Amino acid sequence: MVTAVSKFETGVTFKLMANTKKLAKTTPFYRKLHRYVGSVLFVFFFIISITGLLLGWKKHSGGLILPKTETGISTDMKNLLSYDSQHSIAIQALKDSLPEKTSATIDRIDARPGKGMVKFVFQDHYTEIQLDATTGAVLDIHQRTSDIIEQIHDGSILDFAFSTSNGQIKLSYITVVGTSLLLLTITGFFLWYNPLRLRKQKGSRRLNKKSLLDIHPFLAEDYLYAFNKPSL
Repeated sequence: MVTAVSKFETGVTFKLMANTKKLAKTTPFYRKLHRYVGSVLFVFFFIISITGLLLGWKKHSGGLILPKTETGISTDMKNLLSYDSQHSIAIQALKDSLPEKTSATIDRIDARPGKGMVKFVFQDHYTEIQLDATTGAVLDIHQRTSDIIEQIHDGSILDFAFSTSNGQIKLSYITVVGTSLLLLTITGFFLWYNPLRLRKQKGSRRLNKKSLLDIHPFLAEDYLYAFNKPSL
């Protein structure tokens, strides 16, 4: 009986030691990978965090990041000018106010019926023109700093600078940074979790014979049977 219990303790101890050794080998690998990824892409993570913070505050920046949305004289959609008429007015306003902006290609039209206003955003520069949707009066002409920050945030600023056809640089940038953040999350978790497991296993190895039998009575019985069963 005593010999079987000793074998039981020895088996548990060897198992704990094997697990501890495995954890001791994998933890430095996670640490090295975590450090390497973080150090190589530190600048990109810094830029992403700053630009993300600015984008989160863009609507609360007092017009510094995102132009304030103006309000037209009427919200009655029956009185709204056609988009064709508004487009012509926006193009003329661009030529009169910003003659150096030679491109008049529209990127998108943002209609706000609830405010009686329409925004015209241009494709080849960051200009925004707001028109009264009823009268066609120019309410505001402003640069969309938020678009610049957003393009820096997702890497598409390089696609804009080099006029790529299908956002290849943005796709590559997002893939690399996104995968790296996933790796940092996984390795960071194991750098936190593995020391906890090591401390737990070291504590388990210090259990005496009585505590092993008290905590694992059924497991102990299995070991006793295994070590004492007659050989076939």
